[in-house]
Amino acid sequence: MEIRRSGSQPSGKGPAEWFTGTVRIDPLNSPPEPARVAMAHVTFEPGARTAWHTHPFGQTLIVTSGFGRVQREGGPVEEIRPGDVVWFEPGEKHWHGASGTTAMSHIAVQEKRDGSPVDWMEQVTEEQYRG
Repeated sequence: MEIRRSGSQPSGKGPAEWFTGTVRIDPLNSPPEPARVAMAHVTFEPGARTAWHTHPFGQTLIVTSGFGRVQREGGPVEEIRPGDVVWFEPGEKHWHGASGTTAMSHIAVQEKRDGSPVDWMEQVTEEQYRG
């Protein structure tokens, strides 16, 4: 058994290659193999968002605060709020982030394949973000 105390892992800044705007990533867990599940609490400042990306085994988002936006390729931009749970299927191209005026935080849960839980792609344009 392992207990990770709150505040025992440093927060990180979302890299500009993968995010637009100010994003803070607080790791929750990333156990050693053979476990594959990784979790993080991610906070997006207003207007901040991920780049387009996919996950080899899918991804679950649990919105914890604020007001955000999500979109899967070919679909409409959807609004998300605290308590909402979003599921992206394996390989489904998508992005997520805060609204233009309000920050948003979520817990992201995904499984790793070959050590990586995500495949990053191009940035989301302003036109795509606005929907």
